[in-house]
Amino acid sequence: MSAWLEVKQLDVRFNLGEGGLLRQSQGSVHALSDISFGLEQGQTIGLIGESGSGKSTLGRAILHLVRPSAGEVHLNGTNLTALTEKQIRPYRQQMQMVFQDPFDSMNARMTVGQILMEPLLLQHIGRAGERRQKAEALLERMGLDRRAMNRYPGQYSGGQRQRMAIARALTTEPQLLVLDEPTSGLDVSMQARILNLLRDLQNEMGLSYVFISHDLGAVSYLAQRIIVLYLGRVVEIAPTRTLISSPAHPYTASLMDALPLMVRQGEDAHLPPPVGEPPSPVNPPAGCAFHTRCPKAETRCSSERPLLQNLSAEHQVACHFPLVPVENLGFPQQARALS
Repeated sequence: MSAWLEVKQLDVRFNLGEGGLLRQSQGSVHALSDISFGLEQGQTIGLIGESGSGKSTLGRAILHLVRPSAGEVHLNGTNLTALTEKQIRPYRQQMQMVFQDPFDSMNARMTVGQILMEPLLLQHIGRAGERRQKAEALLERMGLDRRAMNRYPGQYSGGQRQRMAIARALTTEPQLLVLDEPTSGLDVSMQARILNLLRDLQNEMGLSYVFISHDLGAVSYLAQRIIVLYLGRVVEIAPTRTLISSPAHPYTASLMDALPLMVRQGEDAHLPPPVGEPPSPVNPPAGCAFHTRCPKAETRCSSERPLLQNLSAEHQVACHFPLVPVENLGFPQQARALS
């Protein structure tokens, strides 16, 4: 049985353009390669990884703000990638995005009320009075005064603007929200308030979330499953508790260094942060892309790219030498525990 949201072998490539006297192509960048996962309605899946790993590009590709170069995105049985821009427009009511910086995603010359009502106007939803009534109700649900309708985004704090951005995303009554670093740049107390608000809204409205962040702690609070991306590829997928307690990829284990001790559970899989910067996606290394920074890399890693393998029914990892002792899971030929 297919998932409510299903991503199948998704690729996104960006052309580097043309240059020089002969106007020759400068090649392309594989921003995403062979991404596949499913999300059930009312659930949250987290996307984590360093800057440049492809998290935001994947979120935009799901919503078709970036057109995939290959692969498919299915929403409730409909293949969105087979639709034209005109055909996909009605589906945009069901899918909305909350961006990292709410101020950049809002027109500073528009009032908060105009910003909230704009999606309804573009989708021809309701009359003027109905649109205003819905916007005011959403502001109040976000814990904001409806007098904000006549004010401007610049008059409010970052946390208040983020709640306004969430309200705007909810005006069309979507089923799916892609949350791109929604707590980045906020202080700790406001991060907690936003995360709690998102959890409450999900319970009330049955929303599905794709939660993008570099903060594994924030993702683990909302997500039932987590996807770890590195240089445009999936290196690990697992239920949240499994990933936190038993990370199988060395990159995932190294990310645990950013988590407070009270959150960490699998201290035996704890590794120091990766050394150096991620390789360039224009010229990625052969074999495993992480091998140039991996403390556990061996010769095989530099020549053979690992494929996703099943450690269990719900846990997959792309690593020749996973940190989990998989002989206990029925894969003795791949066993490799931490030394």
